[in-house]
Amino acid sequence: MLALASGCAGKPEQQTARPSRPAASASPETGTPAPAPATAAAVGADGSYRTGERQVTLAEPARTGPAGQHLGQRTLVTQIWYPRARGPAGPFPLLLFAPGFLQCPGAYSDLLRAWASAGYVVAAVNFPRTNCHLGSGAYEADLVNQPQDMSYVLTRLLALSARPGDPFSGLLDPHEIGAAGQSDGGDTVAAIAANTCCADRRLEAVAVLSGAEWPPMPGRYFPGGTPPMLFTQGSADTINPPWMSLQLYRADAGGVRYYLDMFGASHLIPYEGTNRLERLLARVTLAFFDRYVLGQADALETMTRDGNLTGTAALVSGGQSPP
Repeated sequence: MLALASGCAGKPEQQTARPSRPAASASPETGTPAPAPATAAAVGADGSYRTGERQVTLAEPARTGPAGQHLGQRTLVTQIWYPRARGPAGPFPLLLFAPGFLQCPGAYSDLLRAWASAGYVVAAVNFPRTNCHLGSGAYEADLVNQPQDMSYVLTRLLALSARPGDPFSGLLDPHEIGAAGQSDGGDTVAAIAANTCCADRRLEAVAVLSGAEWPPMPGRYFPGGTPPMLFTQGSADTINPPWMSLQLYRADAGGVRYYLDMFGASHLIPYEGTNRLERLLARVTLAFFDRYVLGQADALETMTRDGNLTGTAALVSGGQSPP
């Protein structure tokens, strides 16, 4: 069923680069369609595209959960920010996003729109039992089922992109896929990237924003073969304290991994709104995806420069400890 509505320190690790896309710029704008460049803009530069927004409702069939429990049909309302272009455009890279407990995608809209303005399609899932509309009825233990929700949304969006005549036809590049999540959403994407219970090998890179290992999640974390990962953390976060992100970062001993330490930042400030830390976080995460989803080698320099700001943030890699 488908409903569609408009709507420091360390030296970073190296990895062989794929051919990069050129840079370009333009002013982003969300909402009503507006004149776009006569030719497609480059992907990877913040502000290259005006953006649009759509909402998709997917019905995930009944299934068995990762812990062996029976789950009925799950309704996955997914908010999508996408780059607008006139004439031939796309396919575009895809970023999946997982909100935190009692959060909905709208709280992160400035960050998600920034990614879309750089040429990424951003699909953010409202999880059926932990979203912002549920209040006291929310059930945090359902987090164990959310990784498979994300994989289902990915499968359906790729199918729509591959189907001629669909509004999403040709929109997505099936080989350029990343994921990010914040708080419990970070726990969710950490499992998709690095837990044997629910790893999705279609992901090229994953950003865990103030996340943690979710203890009830079955399976084993970091068995090997994980995609490049970025862990971001506010040093004054009392909801998911820094040791939780550091545990993930240090456990990923065999992979390409980074840790962004934001000095004095709380649990939500770097991810919601348009404050200084949110803008820094947007630049660093975008450079990370440009490097490891798009294969732009020069994005590593951008990521290092923007992630190391005296008195504000430090970016380390390869298991090196933050200052």
